[in-house]
Amino acid sequence: MSQSGLIVHEIYSSIQGESTWAGLPCIFVRLTFCDLRCTYCDTTHAFYQGVRKTLPDILEEIAQFDCPLVEITGGEPLLQKNVLPLMAALADSDKTVLLETSGAHDISPVDRRVHRIMDLKTPGSGECARNLWTNIPHLTPRDEVKFVIGSRNDYEWSRGKVLEYDLSTRCRAVLFSPVFGRIEPREIVEWMLADRLRVRFQLQLHKFIWPPDARGV
Repeated sequence: MSQSGLIVHEIYSSIQGESTWAGLPCIFVRLTFCDLRCTYCDTTHAFYQGVRKTLPDILEEIAQFDCPLVEITGGEPLLQKNVLPLMAALADSDKTVLLETSGAHDISPVDRRVHRIMDLKTPGSGECARNLWTNIPHLTPRDEVKFVIGSRNDYEWSRGKVLEYDLSTRCRAVLFSPVFGRIEPREIVEWMLADRLRVRFQLQLHKFIWPPDARGV
């Protein structure tokens, strides 16, 4: 196992606030750095701040929480290549591993035991052109695709991609999430129901349990 490690922003215990795993206790490993600048980003503090830790030290810190569910997030985790052996090691230790990643980076090297939650960037994010569409064939029934929606235009774009790539049958779940504070969640739900779209609506639970800008939760 590589000893050069990873730049880690924070490791903490909370509940999973999103995805089909929402509501479950979860350990979050937030890695530093991101090469996207989404207009609605709520983790800008992870762009640069962090401490280098070896993989054994990270694994030991995770083990102290005694929780079976671990999410690797960021920032953008796939910018640091040592995240790949970290996720494999977690899977080897019988953890259920989630990876939260943008649609801008190649997901194919990720261990197949990992549940990849891929965020396809909508037009309103300002980073739509960065989506790497060659990721789509690599998606499996273990994976989830998320669309963060801030407008009717974002919704229509997302609906089009769901249908174009048959994501509802390709993946474990397709997630439609509102940009917090930018759009009324009810609007997205009404559009989904009117279109009979086979997707899952979600809210970020942690933003209703704690203050929306709280860190480490």
